[in-house]
Amino acid sequence: MSAEKFSVANEQIQALGIKTSAVQSMKQTVSTRYPGQVVVPPKAEQIVSSPLEGVVVQLLVGEYQAVRKGEPVVRLSSPAMSQLQLQLLQASARATLARQAYTREQKLFDEGIIPQRRAQEAQATLKEAEATLVQTKAELALAGMTPAMIEQVIRSGIPSDRITLSAVQDGIVSNISVRPGQRVDGATSLLNITQVDALWLDVQIPAAASIGIQPGAGVTVVDKGINGRVINLSPTLSATSQFVVLRAEIENANGALRPGELVTVEIPVQAAGKSWDIPLSAVARNKTDSVVFVRTPDGFEARPVKVEVSAGQLVRVQGNISEQDQVAVAGVIALKGAWLEEDGE
Repeated sequence: MSAEKFSVANEQIQALGIKTSAVQSMKQTVSTRYPGQVVVPPKAEQIVSSPLEGVVVQLLVGEYQAVRKGEPVVRLSSPAMSQLQLQLLQASARATLARQAYTREQKLFDEGIIPQRRAQEAQATLKEAEATLVQTKAELALAGMTPAMIEQVIRSGIPSDRITLSAVQDGIVSNISVRPGQRVDGATSLLNITQVDALWLDVQIPAAASIGIQPGAGVTVVDKGINGRVINLSPTLSATSQFVVLRAEIENANGALRPGELVTVEIPVQAAGKSWDIPLSAVARNKTDSVVFVRTPDGFEARPVKVEVSAGQLVRVQGNISEQDQVAVAGVIALKGAWLEEDGE
């Protein structure tokens, strides 16, 4: 659609209530609002799971309770744990005997009493026993035992079927999936611990609106006074809504937001090229196109524009207009009728 001029007498302008306003070169910040949801970053959530099959003996925390790193949260009873500790004691005993045998054989070899082969065989047996001990300790570590707890079992010589699981981070117990007395398999989720001081926002925005939004751009949660920054935008569109998911990171030090909460997010629009801020009432639609009516000495000229974004009563556009131009902001419907009539449409 090309720009077109048409005549409008001054008497008609006054009679039709047509008013004009000067174009502004982005003198105001235009922001748009979109729906969003508060989500938990993967790194902020710990899933406490059962390392072995067993029975839940005691829950040491309640749902929504704050916990500290290292604080015990659940106790289990597991025959598999006592079996592992028995293997630990056996491996430790074998390693001790192998170490004593190697020391004795090496001494006899140094004195020339036995051949070197026997000392080498004793050394190989010691290495094998130590490797088995290391492997057993690793299995117990995966089952939730600390090095201090493992050494305590070795010193006492008494295996136990109890497992105490602790929080690995500060946070809130956001979900408890089991109850005391319940049997669980290995890797069963028992409870979730969530850090809520730093959260994410997932914001649904139209694909066209995502153009020009870069990582690091600021966002604001409306009515909460919480600011954040854009982390990334999804590279694909939602098949159902054709929207892009914008992800932003926010600080939640005062706990004003909760995971799962639906919020309204305000995002400043970055202009692409030369853009202009005009009242929303100045833009007229003609089929699939948008136009503004620019004042000329004899009337007006319809000039095509591309709407970048609208926010409230302000709209940001690109087009063949300049800061000296006066655009119609009232009586636009009447001007559109006069323009189409002169154009023969």
